[in-house]
Amino acid sequence: MTALAENLARLEFAIEAACRKAGRARREIELMAVSKTYPAETMAEAAALALTLFGENRVQEFAAKAPRAAELWAEGALPRPRVHLIGHLQSNKAARAAELFDGVDSLDSLRLADRLNEAAGRLGKRLPVLIEVKLSTEETKAGIDPESAEAAQLLERLPDLTHLDAQGLMTIAPWGAPEAETRACFRSLRTLCDRWAQAHPRLTLDVLSMGMSGDFPLAIEEGATRIRIGTALFGKRAPYAGPPE
Repeated sequence: MTALAENLARLEFAIEAACRKAGRARREIELMAVSKTYPAETMAEAAALALTLFGENRVQEFAAKAPRAAELWAEGALPRPRVHLIGHLQSNKAARAAELFDGVDSLDSLRLADRLNEAAGRLGKRLPVLIEVKLSTEETKAGIDPESAEAAQLLERLPDLTHLDAQGLMTIAPWGAPEAETRACFRSLRTLCDRWAQAHPRLTLDVLSMGMSGDFPLAIEEGATRIRIGTALFGKRAPYAGPPE
């Protein structure tokens, strides 16, 4: 058994334990393998272990490894996984992102929504998106302020952007925060999702993407439907060394 296979087995055990504690079924939780900074070969190995959803942080980084990843998936006769962008996206890179990715989980402005909708329309596709919500006071965290006028405008406009498929919300908990603070962040996203879904019945907000390697059990307990796992799956990653976005 490879190191990746062993890590996946340990991770699955931990996910199942968290589901049991929360009184939830394992099938309710989608595992996203965060493959940022890892090569195409690692993505292919993960796909061979039946991982079907990957998360990448940078448009340029995935653009560089996408051709090789596609070759390896084809050589292994593997179903093509979905690859979503989970990192901050500048609106001037929206067209390339719409072309490269199967979803954008970091929608954080009306301007970006308009750009993605236009790009997806030119490609003849309907692009799944998640609204990234900032629930932390950390300046380095991206996302839209849920109480802002921009958020209200985005929610009103999204149903009319017919080339976008708004599926839910995403957030990142404060780094290294106490358990109570982390749990409160996740609970806030769940509450916000319920409130927005009720106020905007034309939107279907079923996906709650929250929880990473260090806090996913808490996220599962608080209602996550998608967890984003990198380190616990692939091991400690080297810093990104490619061109700036």
